[in-house]
Amino acid sequence: MHTLRAFHVYDYRMRIILVIPEGYRPLWETLCDECRFTVPHVVVHGGETRFHSVRNGLREISDEETVGIHDGARPFVTPSLIGCCFDTSFEQGVGVIPVVDEVNTVRVLTETGSRMVDRTRLKIVQTPQVFPAAMVKRAYEQEYDPTFTDDASVVERSGMTVRLVEGEETNVKITTSFDLAVAEYRLAALRNQ
Repeated sequence: MHTLRAFHVYDYRMRIILVIPEGYRPLWETLCDECRFTVPHVVVHGGETRFHSVRNGLREISDEETVGIHDGARPFVTPSLIGCCFDTSFEQGVGVIPVVDEVNTVRVLTETGSRMVDRTRLKIVQTPQVFPAAMVKRAYEQEYDPTFTDDASVVERSGMTVRLVEGEETNVKITTSFDLAVAEYRLAALRNQ
């Protein structure tokens, strides 16, 4: 709901498509009723993998649109980051992904052990990833490959390039129970502002 609100705040005219597993739809509808959630959106059933879920959502988009694909697991996305991604895509007619710098020391495994990687050459990829709809829909016509980790990897495999824009450190992805605890703390802090 926080994610959908951020997109709605960015542009209240935007069509929002929520892709969720089919079995979760009754729960989603109950939560919307309980929370009096009124942001207009269309619900589409997900697929076997993220790739298949995105493909299902793209079926609701016309080729003339620009589409932003976002992980619901990143509820702290801001309207300003959404706007930066869409504006860059509109202006340059390309796919756009937000990234942040890697601040940790990183090592790569080798046959003889491991070696350090120059972290200044690494970027951490976020969402929303924004594309001209015709471009991303064409990319999603290819066969699924388990090495696809995001929409940019799908688009690049089909021969298209993407531009990087500065992401936001607060646009965290909630993956682990620790991430959830940090997110709950952040949400409580936001409520107290």
